[in-house]
This record gives sequence, C-alpha cells and structure tokens, in this order.
Amino acid sequence: MDRFEYRDNVLYCEDVKVSDIADRVGTPAYIYSRATIERHYRQIEDAFRGASSLICFSIKANSNLEILRIMKDLGAGFDAVSGGEIYRALAAGADPKKIVFAGVGKTDEEIRYALQSGILMFNVESREEVENIDRLAAGMAVVAPIVLRVNPDVDPKTHTYITTGKAENKFGVDIAAARELVEEIPRLKNVQLLGFHCHIGSQMTDTEPYGSAMHKMMELFQECRKSYPIQHMNVGGGFGIYYKGDEAKPVAEFAARIMPFVIASKCRLILEPGRYIVGNAGILVTRVQYVKMSGPRRFVICDAGMNDLIRPALYQAYHRIWPAASNVPPDAPGKDLTNADVVGPICESGDYFAKDRPLPELHRGDLLVVFSAGAYGFTMSSNYNSQPKPPEILVDGKTWRVIRKRETYQDLIRLETE
Repeated sequence: MDRFEYRDNVLYCEDVKVSDIADRVGTPAYIYSRATIERHYRQIEDAFRGASSLICFSIKANSNLEILRIMKDLGAGFDAVSGGEIYRALAAGADPKKIVFAGVGKTDEEIRYALQSGILMFNVESREEVENIDRLAAGMAVVAPIVLRVNPDVDPKTHTYITTGKAENKFGVDIAAARELVEEIPRLKNVQLLGFHCHIGSQMTDTEPYGSAMHKMMELFQECRKSYPIQHMNVGGGFGIYYKGDEAKPVAEFAARIMPFVIASKCRLILEPGRYIVGNAGILVTRVQYVKMSGPRRFVICDAGMNDLIRPALYQAYHRIWPAASNVPPDAPGKDLTNADVVGPICESGDYFAKDRPLPELHRGDLLVVFSAGAYGFTMSSNYNSQPKPPEILVDGKTWRVIRKRETYQDLIRLETE
C-alpha cells in the first residue's frame, strides 16, 4: 500500500496535505513518499532473501540525488545506462562495486569513465561491444568485468515500446550467439566473463514470461558453467505496478518464478528494479487553468503538460487522475461524474494526460493529482516549449522538503550565454 490517501475528502502524502505543499511550492510539482519507497524496496529484499542477491536500483526510473541516497542507505546498488547515471550514483555516495553499466550504445568515453570508476560490471550487448571493451581496457592496463546480455526471445506481454526480450528488439544477443561468445571470450586478455544478464521488459503484470526466460537462461548458464567459471545471473527488473488499481502482482509472485532456478544453479543473483520501488511512491500535482467546452467535449486544461509527464503521449499510458480535494470519492462511478479530456499547455494535440475520463466538476484553480508518477516522470521531462522543469518534493512523515528546485527562465538559457 502506498502512502497517498484521502482523509475527509482531502489527499495526504503520509501525514502532509498535498494542497499545503502545492500552495507553498506552486504547480506543477512532483511529490514523493519516502515511506513508500522504503517499503517497496524491502518487499523485494524479503521476496528474494533466500538467494545471494544484489538489488541494483534502476536510475533511469528516478535519478534524483536524494532518491539515490535513500537507495544507497537501504543497501542498494545501481543499474546505470549512461556515464551520466554513473556520475549521479557516485555523487550520491554509491559504492562503485555495486554499480552495473547497461545499454546498447556505450561510447568509448563512457566505457573509460566506468573503468576508471571501478564499477562492478558491464552488461554487454554484442560481440562488437565485447571487443571494444577489451580494446579500451587493454589501453588502460585493466581487466573489465562483464556479463553477457542474452535475448531469450520471450514475449513479456507488455507495451511494445518497453518490450526488450523478443527477437526483434535491439537488446542483447540470441542464445546461439551467446554460446559462441562464451567460447571466444577467454581468448581476450582484458575482459572477464562473470555471467549473464536477461531483462525481458518493463511493467510486467504476468509472471509466466519470467518462468520461460529463466528456464532458457538457466539451461545456458549450467551448460556454459561446465567450461567457464561464471557466477552471476542478472534477471533485470520489470515488476509491474498498479496504474489502474488491480493489475499489479506482488513481487513475491515474481520471486516464486525466479527463485527455483537461482537456488538450483547456486548463482549470485542481481536484480534491477526501478518502477516497482518508486512508481507508486510519486505523484504529479497540477492546477486547473481553464475548463472549456468544444461542442460536446469538455477540456480540463492544466499547467502541467507532456513536457512534465510524457508517458500518456508516448505510450498511451494510463494514470489515475483525481482532484486533491473532492466530495466525490476517488474514481467513484455515478451521476456526479462527466467525461473530460485532461490536457496541458503544450502546443501539441498529443499533449494530454487522459481522454474521456470520468471526473467530478472542476473549476479554475482546483488541484488535480496524477498518480503513479514516481517512475519515468521527472526523468523523462523536458523543456519543450521553453517550459521550466517542476520541483521535486520528498515527504517524510509529517515533514517535507524540496529535493530539486523549480527551474527558472534564467535556467533555460544558462548554458547558452557567456
């Protein structure tokens, strides 16, 4: 259960009224619950307690330094997909030996930076990348620890844009190519193969694809282990959360699919969750600017837009939306609701958060809350239309503080002036 709840028809984050924060910092604004973040991390920790495991928080889900510090203090490592994310993790005090570096297009500069930083391992995605890392490591007189990302050709049954484990996806190598690479890697002098990596997709609400992927991966793992001392199995993340209210599975159900293979192989398990930890721990608060009718269609125009939260425009993603204060119970069916398009100020027809959404009567100045916005919200935000990025707020019990300031107009041009 997350720590956002209505009390006497008013939304609270932990023990703080959301409206009190919005009145102080303005809108739009991202608000996160520390207690929810910590609870979700511990759920994963408990579910996989029977294995020798390392939970590497996926920085791309939410890269705020204070969120990363919370993860570090909980004992997490980090999954980075760029040199910038490695830099952020280190700035938050991360142990470099708990950082894994993934991504299909690592540049030479990023690889050298990761080697200089002494990270735990690279998740490598191709023969060419293995050879390039070996070349760069030789130039630095070091040995690069790597795991090989394998694409098991399993349908994760999620949105096509966040599917990563099918044959047509750009990620990893197929199982046949992986076998060949395992035989060739020992000939390279400056890379050390530690194991395999397999992440098949995000926002997974069906556990069966994990079973299929793990079956294929553990066959490969056991086969290759006969000739090479591999130890690590990185199963990625992808555990789904609830956007509508009931689609998510407890992480323990995913663990039940994965753990039998882990225990049987006695491998060292690495997990890369992001959304599961922070997704339901954050909201985007926006203020209604205008309500207008266009023929029979009602538009609720807010001060937040696709520049702040692009998921609905990019993925046609669903987010629950409800006023921060309302006499109508959240998401309640009934005669007090009428359909509306919730849209933003951006000069694009694709700038919307919801279409034909049943909502209570709304007026200029009302606060609306977009739920489940803690993952891939602020991290995917932009300055499109020269809109300053919103602030980020962390609530801890009865207190709250700004963990990223709202950008100013001056910030928009700061790097373009002498």
